[in-house]
Amino acid sequence: MKKRINLLEPDEKLIRHIQRKAGCHPVTAAVLANRGIVSAPDIDEFFNPTFNSIHHGFSMIDMDRAVHRISKALLNKEKILIFGDYDVDGITSTTLLKEFLNGIGADVSHYIPHRIDEGYGLKPFHVGNIAKKRGTDLIITVDCGSGSSEAVAEANRLGIDVIITDHHAISDPMPLAAAVVNPQRCDCPAGAQCLAGVGVAFILLVCLRKHLREIDYWSKYEEPNLKALCDLVALGTVADIVPLVNENRILTKIGLEVINKNPRPGIQALLQASGISKPFISAEDIAFRLAPRLNAAGRMDHANLAVELLESTEFESATRIADSINKLNTHRQSTENRVFRRICMYLEENPELLSRKSMVLASNEWHEGVLGIVASRLARIYWRPVALLSFKNGLGKGSARSIPSINLYQAISECDSYLDHFGGHPMAAGLSLHVEHLDEFKEAFESAVSEMAPADAFKPFLDIDYALKLDMISDGLIDELERLQPFGPKNEEPLFCANDIDIVHAKSVGQGHKRFILKQRHAKAQKTVEGIWFNIPDECQALSGFSQLVFKLRWNYWNGDKRAQLMIEEASTD
Repeated sequence: MKKRINLLEPDEKLIRHIQRKAGCHPVTAAVLANRGIVSAPDIDEFFNPTFNSIHHGFSMIDMDRAVHRISKALLNKEKILIFGDYDVDGITSTTLLKEFLNGIGADVSHYIPHRIDEGYGLKPFHVGNIAKKRGTDLIITVDCGSGSSEAVAEANRLGIDVIITDHHAISDPMPLAAAVVNPQRCDCPAGAQCLAGVGVAFILLVCLRKHLREIDYWSKYEEPNLKALCDLVALGTVADIVPLVNENRILTKIGLEVINKNPRPGIQALLQASGISKPFISAEDIAFRLAPRLNAAGRMDHANLAVELLESTEFESATRIADSINKLNTHRQSTENRVFRRICMYLEENPELLSRKSMVLASNEWHEGVLGIVASRLARIYWRPVALLSFKNGLGKGSARSIPSINLYQAISECDSYLDHFGGHPMAAGLSLHVEHLDEFKEAFESAVSEMAPADAFKPFLDIDYALKLDMISDGLIDELERLQPFGPKNEEPLFCANDIDIVHAKSVGQGHKRFILKQRHAKAQKTVEGIWFNIPDECQALSGFSQLVFKLRWNYWNGDKRAQLMIEEASTD
């Protein structure tokens, strides 16, 4: 679906103000203005993030209770069970806590449920069949637990304390745990609602380390280097598609520095298996190369394989695990594409479904592990919320994905009378229901989406940061734009547009891609710039120019050299 162009036009006085404060190119100043980064302190913090910029910690409600309970477990040599989720956020959170606690003398183990056999979250049978049998004294959940009231009640009955660390919406009633550390709590004053699960777990460790310093615990153990663990935080934060602002951006930027300077064997092996060979690993590499492979373990087999990879201390053994995960990812891709193609064929045969503002589809044949990815693809293509369910023995389990203007969690919440279980975020959710409630859920969900949708909700658009003449492109500008990384939600990579572009030369590369030499008509300098367009539409294969281009501006690294390159996103043809 072709997107509308929305050219952002910040105030010229504001641009000049930022340019003076930051000493930057006016184009960079315009991008900063579009992101709301306008004051001198905000600009400095944005370009020079440090741990000192992390403002939250003990201001999170129940953080002090969690820290003191974990401290007690350490001092009394109690058995601790870390209970995580099977996606990358949960995998990295589990590894993060386990690595930290193992290194300071804790008696700690972990458990991640099987996605299909056990489903999401801590359940009563986990408490009785796993935690109790291991002699667990304390369960710490990561990236889950906010909807586990029954499981926490069972733990309380068995004399096992539970600390919940999570970032998902909290069920009613809230679990009666020893501590519920979740910035989504309505009574939490910390203002850290954007954190991923791994971010919440990391800040717990920041506070725990500080407390242990105060009680002289580090006289017996070496105080852990938290910066070295930020690689895990970067992986989980980017993979969970949370806004890359404030703490998320700081921790991801520091984590990427760790990955680029000294990657742990598991990440190094995964980079090799992913075929990444470039001078700098970016958030984009995590999102599109590393995260899908780590997720494939939980989607197609068991997430423990990904934890084992991240915990590896030897590159040789890590390579074997990474190769196994890579094969699972290949299987995931083929399974995903098969489900996606079948759905697209079904929509072609039933075009009336596209007149609705939501899409709810179900089948007995779909692999449950790939439904979230397929729902994301469909939501992007058809620009509406999508829920996909796989039914087995009358029970459907599935995933839903949304578009920016529709709060998915809120919409699904309004249909909860038809659901067995649900949980998630404004953009992504998981749900389950019995087959007899499917049609009722479809209509209730359609009604909820229709009522909350703004008038233009179903018209996709692109925010353009600047109308950039090709003559303005310089090495210094691209270097400044690279300093705005890491890019992600709420700190998207800048998008530019340029008008009246001639194609000087074009060459097909790969299957469906094309490389260009471009220049702008009527420009004084007649500067030429390289451009590349991936998956170019068939109707644009034989053109002499463009009336308008929408693009990202990057360095193209090749054979030890680098050149300016436009990454073409959209085009209007002459």
